[in-house]
Amino acid sequence: MKLKTLSVAAVLALSGLAATAPAGAAPGTVSGDGGNRIGTLRVNGDAYVKEGGLSATWVKESADVKQITLSGNRIGVLTGDGVAWVKEGGLSATWVKEATDVKQIALSGNRIGVVKDNGDAYVKEGGLSATWVKESDKVKELELSGNRIGVVTGDGVAWVKEGGLSASWVRESDNVIGIDLAGNRIGVLVGNGVAWVKEGGLSASWVREADDVIQLELSGDRIGILKDNGEAHVKEGGLSAAWVHEYDQAIQIALSGKRIGVLKGDGDARVKEGGLSAAWVLEAGNVTELALS
Repeated sequence: MKLKTLSVAAVLALSGLAATAPAGAAPGTVSGDGGNRIGTLRVNGDAYVKEGGLSATWVKESADVKQITLSGNRIGVLTGDGVAWVKEGGLSATWVKEATDVKQIALSGNRIGVVKDNGDAYVKEGGLSATWVKESDKVKELELSGNRIGVVTGDGVAWVKEGGLSASWVRESDNVIGIDLAGNRIGVLVGNGVAWVKEGGLSASWVREADDVIQLELSGDRIGILKDNGEAHVKEGGLSAAWVHEYDQAIQIALSGKRIGVLKGDGDARVKEGGLSAAWVLEAGNVTELALS
């Protein structure tokens, strides 16, 4: 989900840490579905991914990158020239050029989504060379999860569809600045900083989760929020479960299965695995975006 306020790259720039960070970093999916991959975007635009344990070795995937996203054995990057690339398989697999004039890329399972510079959103399903299907126009953000697709349009309306690529849209909420999907959960962040999540069908009731929120992330039965004071909190279980304070001075949070990741204002990326009180592991420095599969 996109941050309510400054982008990660912008925050780092204000800290004097990202003079060479890629401009125009796009909001996108940073949380995953229980995979064992971690991706980072560095201040010089290099994208790195590691696979396995938290102390695995980093592999450089691409340069001149402004967004990275992970899902299963797929890696997607958006390069500075607006080209979306995806690879499938090992970390050293070959890149496939997916689309041009792109401002956001999203992955989930065997689906790939892009938002074009003109606001048109497209999704394909199947192999990397499958045919694109136009889903919507005037799109600010695109999210994918399983057989669900979510968009936020330019008028602040969140829409979700379930099933095939040509399924009908359901209007979910207004005044939305960010949307996130995970399994049968939908989360929205509205303009006044309130995070809402629903569970079940597309017409399920909303539950108010937290106030003063600038980022909302979902994965499995976990919900993560970043507050406007830099505090990262995560809850596990039902929508009314208690929050656990995870970190201070954070500028981004990411979730995937039993993993939680945070990015600090100094560019340090940390990840923990296991319970909500597990120990943090420093993954990398000079990071502008952290993504989990």
